[in-house]
Amino acid sequence: SVPLFAISVALTKNDKTILGIVYEVNLDECFYAFEGGGAFLNSKKISVSKVEKLKDSLLATGFPNVNYSRLENYMKHLEFLFGNTHGVRRLGSAATDLAYVACGRYDGFYEYDLSPWDVAAGAFIAEQAGGKVSDFKGGDNFIFGKEIIASNNLIFREFLEITKKYF
Repeated sequence: SVPLFAISVALTKNDKTILGIVYEVNLDECFYAFEGGGAFLNSKKISVSKVEKLKDSLLATGFPNVNYSRLENYMKHLEFLFGNTHGVRRLGSAATDLAYVACGRYDGFYEYDLSPWDVAAGAFIAEQAGGKVSDFKGGDNFIFGKEIIASNNLIFREFLEITKKYF
């Protein structure tokens, strides 16, 4: 398996994201979205998955690598998800993980201790593909708040409530 390497770019206007691009270099996949225009993968329109229950979902996350202040809660959350979903994957790029939620390869994604450049483009693409994105409290501070959860609208509430329980 080849490690993924992504380049992501987000364009904002009046503090609102209006364009997002995530280019997965090794796979030559370009995910992009623009305000009101939907989301695309190499010119083909994409949308989030239709999975209806968290127990049937495949999720993605990133592992803490610098900030271990929430590690105990993270491990308990991860343990719950291992036993109550179809699995949890770790690719290495939050931007790619969010793009994979946008195209339905993953049903959801969560991570903490991220920077705006890690999530702005991918989160926008996921939203434009019909997904829901928030911070761990259900608010909209996911770009600068250092925590993000994203999924299709069908499992979002359940995924968020479980995440709130641990974080």
